[in-house]
Amino acid sequence: MKYQNRKKALILLADGTIFYGKAVGGKEGSAFGEVCFNTGMTGYQEIFTDPSYFGQLMVTTNAHIGNYGTNVDEVESEGIKIAGLICRNFSYHHSRPSADKSLEDFLSENNLLAISDVDTRALVNYIRDHGAMNAVISTEVNDIDGLKKKLSEVPDMKGLELASKVSTQEPYFFGNKDATYKISALDIGIKKNILRNLAERDCYIKVFPYDASFSELKAFNPDGYFLSNGPGDPEPLQNAIELTKEIIKEKAPLFGICLGHQVLALANGISTYKMHHGHRGINHPVMNLLTGKGEITSQNHGFAINREEAEAHTDIEITHVHLNDHTAAGIRMKSRPVFSVQYHPEASPGPNDATYLFDDFIENIKKSKLETV
Repeated sequence: MKYQNRKKALILLADGTIFYGKAVGGKEGSAFGEVCFNTGMTGYQEIFTDPSYFGQLMVTTNAHIGNYGTNVDEVESEGIKIAGLICRNFSYHHSRPSADKSLEDFLSENNLLAISDVDTRALVNYIRDHGAMNAVISTEVNDIDGLKKKLSEVPDMKGLELASKVSTQEPYFFGNKDATYKISALDIGIKKNILRNLAERDCYIKVFPYDASFSELKAFNPDGYFLSNGPGDPEPLQNAIELTKEIIKEKAPLFGICLGHQVLALANGISTYKMHHGHRGINHPVMNLLTGKGEITSQNHGFAINREEAEAHTDIEITHVHLNDHTAAGIRMKSRPVFSVQYHPEASPGPNDATYLFDDFIENIKKSKLETV
């Protein structure tokens, strides 16, 4: 068996709790971040490369990770974004014919520390009971005091601005330049599959850095605007919030996803808060209050908007609700062609129940164009 004599490793939580495992491959060292878990049974490569997970130690609840390898077409950004991986059983060998490499090689190329042979069921139960918190994974199992000291210096996710760590540094284009519709997208951690979904709907997208000004986005003369997903606390994103207010003043079509949804809420004076342990998985049930239909959705967020404040807002309508905890999962403005959702209609991984939201965005653009003729 490969790596039969692997190094011992541990997970040290901020409250002092320790779980033990073994290092994956030959990589040693330590990795720090907020520990969280994803319940998806598949799609680990997309999860690991999702910018929304930047700065987080990912616990996978599926017992087997790596069994189908990786494929270059299944990444959601340039390189791995998670801070480290924690799993039960790590597969060094894969069996999918379309895979271009093993997960071990993929992690090694991205210099990511991973540990396996962890009682992930016990760890996930602990997080569910005590909440998401900072942690360290390490092969330095004999230096607990040293790890505790370093861990105490890691900033909490609450109040942490991370969009600047994952956003593009320069604007770039995606799609067919002769497409019917032009979209200005603010990259605060955008996933590639969002861009693919827009391009498939005859859109040409210009993607702007997280700190771009409204005048820069408007100069592209777009038919609509988009606010992306991303990591960290939405409240520090003052530039994105002010930019969103300008878009709203323009009465232009706007669509926000995940972090973009939270930014839209803040732009309307609705507060956000850090959740106990968040929503991360590909089977989260959501009710569409406009149609009365249920949706199975892909979700990845540790912050949410204040539902009571949204309900009290005269120009905001809650359109979607998470059926597990009744948090607001979607809103729209009554006076503007502006809406957002907390979950991921582009999935990747996950179900496609909510891809109609991209069609709704295009319909808003069509209506807006007719009104300006």
